[in-house]
Amino acid sequence: MRVGVPTEIKTAERRVGLTPTSVRELTMRGHGVLVQSGAGTGIGASDSDYTASGAQIVADAETVFANSEMIVKVKEPQSVERAMLGADHLLFTYLHLAPDTAQTEELLASGASCVAYETVTDRHGGLPLLAPMSQVAGRMSIQAGARCLEAPNGGSGRLLGGVPGVAPARTLVLGGGVVGENAIEMAVGMGSQVTVLDRNLEVLNRLSRRFGSALVTLYSTGSSLEEQVLAADLVIGAVLVKGATAPKLVGPHLVKRMKPGSVLVDVAIDQGGCFATSRPTTHTDPTFVVDDVVHYCVANMPGAVPQTSTYALNNATLPFTLALADKGLERALADDEHLRNGLNIRRGLLTEQHVAEAQGLEYTDPLVALGPG
Repeated sequence: MRVGVPTEIKTAERRVGLTPTSVRELTMRGHGVLVQSGAGTGIGASDSDYTASGAQIVADAETVFANSEMIVKVKEPQSVERAMLGADHLLFTYLHLAPDTAQTEELLASGASCVAYETVTDRHGGLPLLAPMSQVAGRMSIQAGARCLEAPNGGSGRLLGGVPGVAPARTLVLGGGVVGENAIEMAVGMGSQVTVLDRNLEVLNRLSRRFGSALVTLYSTGSSLEEQVLAADLVIGAVLVKGATAPKLVGPHLVKRMKPGSVLVDVAIDQGGCFATSRPTTHTDPTFVVDDVVHYCVANMPGAVPQTSTYALNNATLPFTLALADKGLERALADDEHLRNGLNIRRGLLTEQHVAEAQGLEYTDPLVALGPG
């Protein structure tokens, strides 16, 4: 199969779809790989590194798309990239379609087959291709939140971990999944007072066993949510519903009542955000203020640490990339129900039920979409 790797063009995105090591795995199996010149700059991989791994370097994205069967990216294709997709293309990347009707419409119109990292599953019910970026984003959320609490950045001027004689700041984590657990680990490590809210008692039990008295675990209700948000200095939004728009847990009236200079970090912003006042931001302009509350809503947080996040992502995606290249889309998805769960769009048909529900569109079962004709 001919595999193409374009340079990412989302604002301040420095990751790349395939590392030279991953390219080598593909070329050793007889696949051709086209890499856009400079695509690996953000991870310290030169064109010559890719050439040494067997890739062909091409000058521009148009050449990559025109001469590839499978496009491997990191972030969702931007509009100019979507215009280069056709019915013969297989796109393998993060999509986060539920809150993005424009992207859904253009991908459906392209006729391409699109497999989304974030809806591929595993036998334990996890999301193995989302997990590594959730780990990165969870850890980064505390770093970002701590910076935002600094007075020059609009925050209240509190040090997250405090010092002897001065109480640390209060951190509230909404959701105890992969993002939440990694945020908790960092916040506890920095000495913050940390509370987590979740509705899953098994999750709360697991977190309580791991962190002990360093973490307060609370069952999430309307009352506990309101009380803890109003008491917090830093709130991490770490909720996720596979493939669906994130629930709006914190409304505008609650934001208005928060402490001046407190901080919201919305890690769920890729899926629409879990704070009603959130809107996507970029690494070049990461924050805004609503009602004296600092909002950090960068939609590609792991893009700020591309060397760590690209290699972590490739560790997870490579087996699936190889399966798609070796077997082709139809056989690879027929052989692996978990990879099949990643199919969001197939030649004009929407095959992800949560996206269909979020946008009021018709849903087609992936097995039907993959059938003859």
